[in-house]
Amino acid sequence: MIFRLNRTRGGEGGPQRLHAVPMLPLRDIVVFPHMVVPLFIGRERSISALEHAMGQEKQVLLCTQKDARRDEPRESEIYRMGTLATILQMLRLPDGTVKVLIEGKCRGQVRAFISNTNFFQVEVEELAEVWDNNPELEALRRSVINAFETYAKLNKKVPQEATQTVSGLEDSSRLADTVAGHLAVKSEEKQAVLELLDPTRRLEKVLLLLNRENEVLSIENRIKNRVKKQMEKTQREYYLNEQMRAIQKEMGDKEDLKGEIQELERRLRKKKMSAEAVNRVRHEIKKLKLMSPMSAEATVVRNYIDWILSLPWAEKTRDHHDLEAAEQILHEDHYGLEKPKERILEHLAVQSLVKKMKGPILCLVGPPGVGKTSLAKSVARALGRNFVRLSLGGVRDEAEIRGHRRTYIGALPGKIIQSLRKAKTNNPVFCLDEVDKMSTDFRGDPSAALLEVLDPEQNFAFNDHYLDLDYDLSEVMFITTANNLYSIPLPLQDRMEIIRLPGYTEVEKLQIAEKFLIPKQCQANGLAVDNIQFSENAVLTIIRLYTREAGVRNLEREIASVCRKVAKEVAVKGKDHKVQVNSQSIPKFLGVPKFRYGRTEEADEVGLTNGLAWTEFGGELLQTEVVVLPGRGKLLITGKLGEVMQESAHAALSYVRSIAESLGLPADFYRKIDLHVHVPEGAIPKDGPSAGITIGTSIVSALLKMPVKRDVAMTGEITLRGRVLPIGGLKEKIIAAHRHQVKTVLIPRDNEKDIKEIPARILKAVELVPVDHMNEVLRLALAVDDPESIFKPAPPPVAVEEPAFLPAEAPTAEIQAH
Repeated sequence: MIFRLNRTRGGEGGPQRLHAVPMLPLRDIVVFPHMVVPLFIGRERSISALEHAMGQEKQVLLCTQKDARRDEPRESEIYRMGTLATILQMLRLPDGTVKVLIEGKCRGQVRAFISNTNFFQVEVEELAEVWDNNPELEALRRSVINAFETYAKLNKKVPQEATQTVSGLEDSSRLADTVAGHLAVKSEEKQAVLELLDPTRRLEKVLLLLNRENEVLSIENRIKNRVKKQMEKTQREYYLNEQMRAIQKEMGDKEDLKGEIQELERRLRKKKMSAEAVNRVRHEIKKLKLMSPMSAEATVVRNYIDWILSLPWAEKTRDHHDLEAAEQILHEDHYGLEKPKERILEHLAVQSLVKKMKGPILCLVGPPGVGKTSLAKSVARALGRNFVRLSLGGVRDEAEIRGHRRTYIGALPGKIIQSLRKAKTNNPVFCLDEVDKMSTDFRGDPSAALLEVLDPEQNFAFNDHYLDLDYDLSEVMFITTANNLYSIPLPLQDRMEIIRLPGYTEVEKLQIAEKFLIPKQCQANGLAVDNIQFSENAVLTIIRLYTREAGVRNLEREIASVCRKVAKEVAVKGKDHKVQVNSQSIPKFLGVPKFRYGRTEEADEVGLTNGLAWTEFGGELLQTEVVVLPGRGKLLITGKLGEVMQESAHAALSYVRSIAESLGLPADFYRKIDLHVHVPEGAIPKDGPSAGITIGTSIVSALLKMPVKRDVAMTGEITLRGRVLPIGGLKEKIIAAHRHQVKTVLIPRDNEKDIKEIPARILKAVELVPVDHMNEVLRLALAVDDPESIFKPAPPPVAVEEPAFLPAEAPTAEIQAH
């Protein structure tokens, strides 16, 4: 691709020729070669330039102003590249302006301005391009034509003749100029096209502008179509609404509204409500009578009145005061759980003696699957009350509890009021499930909103934002459930009576499986009593080898899995088919055992101690390992331990260093070794101070190379002076020790008071040894023949001989110091 300047007007090779021609500065328009455009000229200097050109060769140079707002542009404010054009026609108009028809001929470059006071006159050099018709140029030409056809379809202002003209152009330079003249782009961009002499670069620039404009026009058309459809829909709805209004007017819709208001007034007369609620409903009905039945406000008022009238303001159920029947119901539904059952029966007893009492607010705390929610249902059945449940898991908006104000579109009462409407009485058993799973964000704190609901001194006048009326919740029996207490705010804990539900023992799980779970799953899977028989050992095998939990949820799943496989056999072999499930057949139904049961280390190990931990899922046996490595006194801690547990490890090491001499260790024994403390199952986070004495025992065992008894477990917090402090979750931990067939458990002496909560059957199998100090722990835990040999006797004090004589000048203080 080449281009060059024409030296003569007629072609190539002549001497360079400059023309002195008048120049017209144009505003907001760029004229390209081969364009025929009408121009309206109003400025005196421009009219003078046209008149001068008409008297000569009718040639003018058309250059665009850089700033269209300037009426008298200076030379520097005019582009130097323009189009040399011929005047085809000139017409003076009555208002003094001139209309002129001009045809562009070729590009012209201003070489100099000629001094002229009447108009702009310049020396202009004609510019022309010569190109080779190569494949690249041909491909660009076709792309520009296709893009322009698309542009013409999207832009209705482009005449159809322009598309036909462009499609027939073979001259690439003329094609670029013609297309650029039709584009609705800024004059600066058109000027940039005009100044490109290379046809290839000019076509590329035009193609870029075309693609950009096509994309913008496509988006504009989509927006226009969307707006048009929306307007059509709005107009259609308005038209239909007007028709409905006219029809309803003809049919007497006012009579329907009148009948609806009469129905509301009738319901108000029958309803027993507080005086405040009655006055509010009367006021709202009065407002409703003055409204148009089709107005949005009327719908809001009707919904508000309906909510107030549908609430159980005075409706209640009568409690059953038969304590024996209530106790029987509780025992039928749940095995064990003596504490919560006793508390429910106490409530019934008190209520039978007094006429009115405030509803208790109980909080059942325990691991998943121990029956907290189902116990709440049993309480409702025992009391003869309706039951309603509200799950608070994941609730983070305060409006979920208190509701939204009526000013918001689609506002509704909070979940408390909605649940009471569902219960249809004002004294149901209300279960607030997963109260520890609430969270807080910018929308408020739902746990703070519950403070009023769960406070017996305040909930007699609970105010929902939507109702804006005081509602009495004092007769509702609230039962909340939680897996742990640490995520419940302390003010909320203070308003509830905490009842802990510990994990089930093995015997309790066996009884629950035989009395509740197996009959339930047989019925659920369509099995008759004769189709399947579980032996006691089979259930124990499932409990020990296929589940590890405090509750019975996974146990029920495994029993259901066995029942499904038996149901398949019954469906194939007939309803008379019988299956006896024993401990040997369990692997056939459930596969390889998932857990190991009652298997401790085969031999006493050095640095390996059995600890006990409490989790949300119950108690667990937590082994702690310590090894001694060559090093520089570092303490390495692994196993995903929390900050508190890491601090316990440091405290245990500090205690061991403080008694190094009595253990027969050098005072600086730690300088040349590293101690690595590891708690297996590293993927599970662990925290808490109760592993302090376990870590301390493992450290001493590793340092003295004395093994730890494999059938001893321990729990307790350690201090720097070796004292053993109390811990929590003792019952769950002892149950876990029993599950792993640990014979002896060392516990803090301050936890002796908690032993009475542990079932007697477990206390017969596990010996609990209270300890006060770490020295006792070491004597009981380390596997040595003589426990006293662990601690070496302190060396006798070294006697210091007195000097034979004292210098007379030596002061007494110095001698004492010596």
